Amino acid sequence: MSEAIDELFLFGEEKMEKAISQLRREFGQIRSGRANPMILDKVLVEYYGAPTQLRQLAQVTVQEGTTLVISPFDKNILKEIEKAIIKAEIGITPNSDGTCVRLNFPPLTEDRRREIVKDVKKIGEEAKVAIRNIRREMTDDLKKAEKSENLPEDTVKDEQDKIQKLTDKYTGMVDSSVTEKEKEVMTV
Repeated sequence: MSEAIDELFLFGEEKMEKAISQLRREFGQIRSGRANPMILDKVLVEYYGAPTQLRQLAQVTVQEGTTLVISPFDKNILKEIEKAIIKAEIGITPNSDGTCVRLNFPPLTEDRRREIVKDVKKIGEEAKVAIRNIRREMTDDLKKAEKSENLPEDTVKDEQDKIQKLTDKYTGMVDSSVTEKEKEVMTV
């Protein structure tokens, strides 16, 4: 097998891994009725004139499964943290007691859970589309390699089968992640 084909698979699999990582990041930011610190990943706090990630400025802990407790290292930025959480529109109002900020996650209604499951499926489908696009790129690159290196037809067919198996592996990972997240969201 040629070096070009080895690289093709290396880059293709790397891109598919990134698609799975992105999917998991997006799933981490979806509210499921339980407190999850990942929901704060997109919250930026104005700190000495620079937007800084909240999780770099405070310790975030989960309390009783339904409350996030944000304890800033610098107590003077409590108001800034509250403003940043409101501005990030995560759907939860922050409560401050002067030393920390609490985010209470109310239980989700059945209708809201179903809406979230639809979003989860949509995000999963987008990840599958990304993986199929990577497959198409890999197939195109394989055809270019076939022409430039005069690869035999049976070798090209074998490589296309390997590309499809790789695609199936990663779409299967997307499906299992979607199923797992659906179960998490629908569990009361």
